[in-house]
Amino acid sequence: MRAGSLRYGPAILAGRLTRFAARLRKPGGGSAVPGLVVNRIAPGYLKRTLSGFPQGLIVVSGSSGKSTTTKMLVAILRAHGVDVFTNPSTANISQGLTSALLERADWRGRVPGDLAVLEMDEGHGALVMQGVDARIVALTNVMVDQIDRFHDSDMVVGMLRRIAERAHEAVVVNADDAALERLAAALPGSVAVHRYGVSDDVLASAPRGLGYTETARDRLDADGGLVVEAVDGRRAVLVDDEASVDVSLPARGIHYAVDAAAAYATAKAALGDRFGRATAAQALSEIPAVFGRGERTTVRGHEVEFVLVQNPASYQLNADGIEPGTEQILFAIGSDVRDPSYFWPTDASSLRRVAIVSGSKAHEAALMLAYDGVQIDRVEPDLARAIDDFLAAPGPEHGVKTIVFTADSMRRTRAHLGLTEA
Repeated sequence: MRAGSLRYGPAILAGRLTRFAARLRKPGGGSAVPGLVVNRIAPGYLKRTLSGFPQGLIVVSGSSGKSTTTKMLVAILRAHGVDVFTNPSTANISQGLTSALLERADWRGRVPGDLAVLEMDEGHGALVMQGVDARIVALTNVMVDQIDRFHDSDMVVGMLRRIAERAHEAVVVNADDAALERLAAALPGSVAVHRYGVSDDVLASAPRGLGYTETARDRLDADGGLVVEAVDGRRAVLVDDEASVDVSLPARGIHYAVDAAAAYATAKAALGDRFGRATAAQALSEIPAVFGRGERTTVRGHEVEFVLVQNPASYQLNADGIEPGTEQILFAIGSDVRDPSYFWPTDASSLRRVAIVSGSKAHEAALMLAYDGVQIDRVEPDLARAIDDFLAAPGPEHGVKTIVFTADSMRRTRAHLGLTEA
């Protein structure tokens, strides 16, 4: 039975009134508050709704790559004619998930869609999935991430294990992540395990590896799963049962090719005989970047690329992925990074020059960049002023204006620029 009944009516009304009030106060803001209200009034609504989609629930979780993988997966499924409900990348914790459901729910709380595909934060997902069954769980990787929350990688693996144990049909894992391979080996035999990974050549082309806490020694072949055979800028070749598939990526970098492989393998597991390689490849090739994940957009007359760094591994991968010779970079670390020494293991020397360093941790960030040999033109802790001055400067002769930021600075940048879309 689809979720939704008269008993959820008051909670839905309260949530919508809260959403209306929050948006009056701050356009584009307060997205999680309505979900918090609904969860307080009707604590069973989220779990009941997630269990009510006719074709089930697919969960995507892991340390990094969740947002892009989810968006790619949704695009492939919709290209095959599946009516999919999904959540924005900014709504991957419990109250955010409820707020996303509230956006689409009718007055009784029922949400349209045949299949739900949800990105879930590792910690919140382990709690949300208690009592909720998933058809398929897709796991991206385990990285050193948010040390104030996830102080140990084994802790993250435990959380992902609790999510994976809710899958009753299949689990899709990154075979290059040794921790996920061990997790998959311990799953019951009744649950199918599907794998994806990169070739020896692709791994060798990554100067600092893939960024996982522990990288598996053995590589997949086409008989053992989906393989990223080659990556060249924004192009990648996937090998699926010895069939080669060429895809375009939303941004440069091996990590985006791995995300594409995760989405492709998960869609194939979900669709079975209905899956079409050409349809999947076309859907992947047409997908735009997720906000902050290599996205390019026009702001105040300039083309701007947004690059989100969330942990040392993603910082390294994304810094290495920025086009060499990019002349104008704004680098901002916000309050979400409580201790900037977290990022010291990375090497940002490839940036060469940064126009402005900003955010609440601007001086610490500037010191870190200076030790990497990066030339810094200016340190401006006031992010709004930094953004305005950065965009007011004439355009570069080479590359595009590029803003590299952590999550807190991303949210502040979006609000300042009026980029209120999810």
